[in-house]
Amino acid sequence: SSLGIRVPDGFAVTVQAFYDFLSFNSLCPQLQISLDRLERTTLQNLPEVGATCRQLVLNGIFPDDVKAAILAAYGGLGKTKGALTSVAVRSSATAEDSPSASFAGQHDSFLNIRGGENVLQAVKQSYASLFNDRAIKYRIDNGFSDMQVGQAVGVQLMVRSDKSSAGVAFTLEPENGNENIIYITGAWGLGESVVQGAVNTDEFYLFKPALEAGKNPIVSRMMGDKQQMLVYSDSSDKNTTWRQTSPALRDQYVLDDSEILTLGRWCLAIDKHYRLPMDIEWAKDGETGELFIVQARPETVHAQHKQLVIKEYSLPTEQPPLLQGKAVGRGIVSGRVSIVKSLAEGQKVQAGDIIVADITNPDWNALLRKAICIVTNKGGRTSHASIVARELGIPAVVGTMNATERLTDGQVITVSCASGDAGLVYNGKLTWKENDIPIENIGHTSTRPMFILADPQKALLYASYPNQGVGLLRMEFTISNSLQVHPMALVKFDELPQSPEKKQIEALTRHYADKKQFFIDKLAESIGLVAAAFYPREVIVRMSDFKTNEYAKLLGGKLFEPEEENPMLGFRGASRYYHPRYQEGFGLECQAISKARQEMGLTNVKVMIPFCRTIAEAIKVQEVMKMYGLERGKDNLEVYVMAEIPSNILLAEKFSMLFDGFSIGSNDLTQLTLGLDRDSAIVSDLFDENDESVKIQIRHLIEVAHQAGVKVGLCGQAPSDYPEFTKFLVECGIDAISFNPDVFIRGITNIVEAESWLKEPAEAHS
Repeated sequence: SSLGIRVPDGFAVTVQAFYDFLSFNSLCPQLQISLDRLERTTLQNLPEVGATCRQLVLNGIFPDDVKAAILAAYGGLGKTKGALTSVAVRSSATAEDSPSASFAGQHDSFLNIRGGENVLQAVKQSYASLFNDRAIKYRIDNGFSDMQVGQAVGVQLMVRSDKSSAGVAFTLEPENGNENIIYITGAWGLGESVVQGAVNTDEFYLFKPALEAGKNPIVSRMMGDKQQMLVYSDSSDKNTTWRQTSPALRDQYVLDDSEILTLGRWCLAIDKHYRLPMDIEWAKDGETGELFIVQARPETVHAQHKQLVIKEYSLPTEQPPLLQGKAVGRGIVSGRVSIVKSLAEGQKVQAGDIIVADITNPDWNALLRKAICIVTNKGGRTSHASIVARELGIPAVVGTMNATERLTDGQVITVSCASGDAGLVYNGKLTWKENDIPIENIGHTSTRPMFILADPQKALLYASYPNQGVGLLRMEFTISNSLQVHPMALVKFDELPQSPEKKQIEALTRHYADKKQFFIDKLAESIGLVAAAFYPREVIVRMSDFKTNEYAKLLGGKLFEPEEENPMLGFRGASRYYHPRYQEGFGLECQAISKARQEMGLTNVKVMIPFCRTIAEAIKVQEVMKMYGLERGKDNLEVYVMAEIPSNILLAEKFSMLFDGFSIGSNDLTQLTLGLDRDSAIVSDLFDENDESVKIQIRHLIEVAHQAGVKVGLCGQAPSDYPEFTKFLVECGIDAISFNPDVFIRGITNIVEAESWLKEPAEAHS
């Protein structure tokens, strides 16, 4: 509160009150006798021991002074129109939420409690929850003695989020530990739905340095389906109930931009206050419209250790997945499906099974330890299943929607969480590859290893690798997969003839009156997520490089694309950007880059122009860029050019005067140098980046560029496939080499070997 963060009013029943309660009822020796009966190896009698302990506590009575203090404190909280004050009664154990053990979900909290006697009962139930079966087992697993842990209880005014929204936030990205990111997730109704993982939530990624600089930090947002919401119940026998979310609410984000910014600033302040990455719960009151922070605790997974080993996985298969959800953790596993509908079915789960459920809850913690993987219908990356999977170090796929319907008991499946954001479930036992790479064993290189990236959702995963940034971010991947609409169809939307495609475009852009803004915002956020993940390392974004036949496949594309006999050599790259057919579409691309750099503060974003045939084209393109807010040198903007046409090599000195760097596209350069179609099966055996004619050009470009003080990198498959090609590039003095993620570690190894080779005496090379 002293930091200006809004916290619900309330009071704490201290841990001393708990000890007074135990002493007053002489419970310590009775509890210890019962706990001493526990079979700690097999835990066979855990349910019986736990039930006995809980009943002992529930049979106890409060000392008069403790009872009077709780009732007086409750009576002092505000009332609304004479109604009983509604409070949340939250457990808070002394060992809970430490940096090494979260105790997440082990003890019970109670919502919407009204009346003094009910508050007293809820406090007592919180005390009793210290002896939940799951809590007893958690203490055993984490080395805590049972009587070592005391219980305080927080009593807070209920935030009426049942009439609005609530959720969870992390002050680092929870999956990969990226410290540039604040991750906020939420759903309609009470926040317990998010904690339980019972809904697929909205997700927001914020860039911390932008928050600190007062810029727009929202680098990505994703809308969940939020099918149901948890609200207060009118029933006398239960406090909360589930109801279906209305279609209108499902189609809205739970927070607007100003609220996201407020939460982001609060999260940053809480993180700095505790000097730890934090796991935070927030709620919005539907009656007052006010946001509140209702809980904050240390994040326990990434705070404990730095990742020292990268385990690389690859799953070479053309088999389509049965299911897809959000990936939690990394890895690939195969095992037997065990569908669990309730804890009563837990006995059928065997060690090594893949537990498949609608959702999981804290009572299942002991059961989940048997599993090698968890798959759920519901939930997001802050759900109970996700938290437990991270603590256990096993992969999980959450939010699949229908895993319990699509899969059957005993079915053998393969689950892959090795592809960034997407968790994939395949039928049968597939074969995959694993490789442990200790980071400390990856040597430092003078040549900068960088990524070739297409999917922004994988950026947070790959940013944790030992890299120097992104040498090529393919913009067209985002356009085809996320935006799906031809830019000119948005520019000319009002002029489009009525058609099914126009209706599809309208549905995609339904939240935007200005259809062009849809393209700018979504593209800026995709680029922004990558740039935030890698910040402050550079991210070089290649402007769209579709061919006409590929642009035509976008919604509305056929209306704006000519038919060409050879699109590979036709209307592509730079020639599009200043042409009347596409110039306004290119303008949207430029405005998206400008938004990422200026509004989001992502000045590590750089621009690359592909397939620039002539010096005249280079000048025209940069003139158009300036028209749309991108000017080379202004705000330290660097502009690169792809070196993929022999003319780029022959006129390297002149191109060096117009650009800050070259990126050699070895595939196109080889194709155009040798005069062959690399997609033709008949002549494909002639395609060879090691051909002398290609190498002569590369060496020449590097020499000329370096004389002009301009950097040179290369993006292509050859340096990872052919160690000798890497040696050639390193010998030429290339500045950076960019690799596809699946061969990144191999690529670095090739660079290390090449640089070591160069340091050897010349006679050793012979």
